[in-house]
Amino acid sequence: MRLPHLVWQRREVVLFAAAALLLAIGGLLWLMDARTAATAVWVAATLIGLAHSTVTLVAAARRRQPSVDVIAWLALAGALVVGEAFAGAVIAVMLASGALLEARAAARARRELSLLAARAPRTARRYGPDGLVEVAVGEVVPGDRLLVGSGEIVPVDGRLLGAATFDESALSGEGLPVERRAGEDVRSGVINAGHPVDLVATVPAAASTYAGVVRLVEQAQADSAPFVRTADRVAVAFVPLTLILAGVAWAATGEAVRAVAVLVVATPCPLLLAAPIAIMSGLSRAARVGVVIKGGASLERLAAGRVLLFDKTGTLTHGRPTLADVVTAGRLDADELLRLAGSLDQASAHVLAAAIVSAARGRGLMLQAPDEVREEHGYGLRGVVDGREVRLGKASWLVPEPAPAWAQRVRHRADLDGSLAVYVAVDGELAGALLFEDPVRADAPRMVRALRAAGIKRIVLVTGDRAEIAETVGRIVGVDAVEADRDPAEKLAIVKAEQAAAPTIMVGDGINDAPALAAAGAGVALAARGATASAEAADVVLTVDRVDALADAILISRRARRIAWQAVFAGMGLALAAMVAAAAGLLPPAAGATLQEIIDVAAIGIALTALLPARAYTAAMTPADVATARRLYAQHESVRPLVEQIRAVADDLSPTHRDAEPVRELLGRLESDLLAHERAEEAELVPILAKTLGGADPTGAISRTHAEIEHYVRRLRRALDGAGTAEVTDLRRLLYGLYAILRLHNAQEEEAAFSLVPEPVAKAPRR
Repeated sequence: MRLPHLVWQRREVVLFAAAALLLAIGGLLWLMDARTAATAVWVAATLIGLAHSTVTLVAAARRRQPSVDVIAWLALAGALVVGEAFAGAVIAVMLASGALLEARAAARARRELSLLAARAPRTARRYGPDGLVEVAVGEVVPGDRLLVGSGEIVPVDGRLLGAATFDESALSGEGLPVERRAGEDVRSGVINAGHPVDLVATVPAAASTYAGVVRLVEQAQADSAPFVRTADRVAVAFVPLTLILAGVAWAATGEAVRAVAVLVVATPCPLLLAAPIAIMSGLSRAARVGVVIKGGASLERLAAGRVLLFDKTGTLTHGRPTLADVVTAGRLDADELLRLAGSLDQASAHVLAAAIVSAARGRGLMLQAPDEVREEHGYGLRGVVDGREVRLGKASWLVPEPAPAWAQRVRHRADLDGSLAVYVAVDGELAGALLFEDPVRADAPRMVRALRAAGIKRIVLVTGDRAEIAETVGRIVGVDAVEADRDPAEKLAIVKAEQAAAPTIMVGDGINDAPALAAAGAGVALAARGATASAEAADVVLTVDRVDALADAILISRRARRIAWQAVFAGMGLALAAMVAAAAGLLPPAAGATLQEIIDVAAIGIALTALLPARAYTAAMTPADVATARRLYAQHESVRPLVEQIRAVADDLSPTHRDAEPVRELLGRLESDLLAHERAEEAELVPILAKTLGGADPTGAISRTHAEIEHYVRRLRRALDGAGTAEVTDLRRLLYGLYAILRLHNAQEEEAAFSLVPEPVAKAPRR
């Protein structure tokens, strides 16, 4: 019983293997001059194709769907009638290969929920009379007290018994960790990013948030209408035309051979072979730019999209916290504060620890192994680094009341920017703060512009994040509308509403996006950092960590679809002309079969042009230019702390604090480090960018800001050389102006230049 079941499950593979093998055997026999045996083998291949085509047609008729297999069935039968066994065997192989591709697409649909199911917790740790007991998650009932360890997924919705930190990006789209207080509700599917925490289950697992997301995916997939292939749409018109023409030729002359001749030249190879070749060529070209499109139907849906919906976290932003600034209280400089924090956080599993350690190492700081490390649950971390006591954590733990002026500014800035502040105390005194944000991808604004150029008419940002943060990101990248504070069900409703007006493309990377991805015309998932449920539910997967590849994928898909139509219309147009000639008695079956092969070759030749290089929106640099850009990017990163120091020095200046010495020290570094870097970029990066992007003046804005930066530094030098203590206001104005220009300039360079460089340079730019 096992073997027949396995054969049935792999019937498309068996069909293709049998048809191809018989075609090859027949060819060998023909070359060995065993013509009769060769014909018999080819007839067998044709009969296999005819049987499969008959089964497919019956199934399509039951579903009341059009099918190009009608033409294939007629062509196979006609080939047998007129004795064109070789042509019939070739058609059988083409039919089998199409069936194999269709089977692979269907298998993908059945796998879409596999990762969601695999990620779902199977067990939970429940407190009982005998202590902690591991039980199946289905046995959890409301009122049970559960323990969720560090890094574990919350198994059911519940209420916290203590403060905790969660990574909620999978459900809410929020890229930064979220602090939850005792008594707050927490949803299943989020990850405990802090210390172990207890919670009380409020609903059973089947009614929890995570189970609801899985049901939404199932519902969205069930509601999705089947996509009608290009070949099937052509077949709707071509099949009746073929039958009518053959019938008229037979009825008008009484010669059945004319009807057979019409059917022979109507062999639909442009539909069965040329169109799939163009589509597969598009899939191949998309894969070269890091985009996996899951089959021809997915490519056509991507090409048809006119409305594009984006999730924010991990899509338009990086989806992980990044150090934005180091603010010091004056006792330590920024590098030393970051070095101490990074050294201590080497011993922490907190979600922000990796960002702190990475930032410290990125600045070339030498980290030391910490001693006496202890976690203060719900507050932070403490330990000893180089003999100094260091504490990292929340303001409520470290910041005294009333808070110092600089700490108040940090709080205000964090609220204004939507960032997260981690405070640092050294030897019992508050020493500074680290600010984190989820930065916009440097290539996102250019990608949005490219999408509009590629034919996208409307772009919508749909996110579970807060409205003020979502609107900021929306303004930066240039979307048409922002839908914030949306849960998975609301995202699904928005996609359905947009889909009712125009074909949609949905882009996301989290579990919260999976229902919307499944419901959209084409779902696009970013999976560069590993497989996710969104990648399983999507039609298109970006395997590179750069969203501008999506514009290239849309351009490639539209070009492949256009070439497929060209191949279809050219091939079927020539076939139609041959059919008319055959109906008029000008083309006998044998000659018609030969002519049809020529038409097929011509159509395939058109289809193969989809493999040729074409215009792309993602510009490519030469290897030498990439090396230069990477060297300049390293310098670009090295001066970033200096840029942030400009703001810190300006903040410290006031009518009551007029010491200009910090300004003089800063100016020395600006002249020696910053200006040298900007001049190197003007001399080396600007020519590379002009050559790569082309156009009238692609580097004008960058060159202009280079000049403006130098102008501000020179003005600052003149102000200091002739300034007294009464000119603090002018110094602050110049410093803030220079800071603003540098921030804008860095964003310009990261978007226009460094985001074009292959990884790792363009991997994680910050705004």
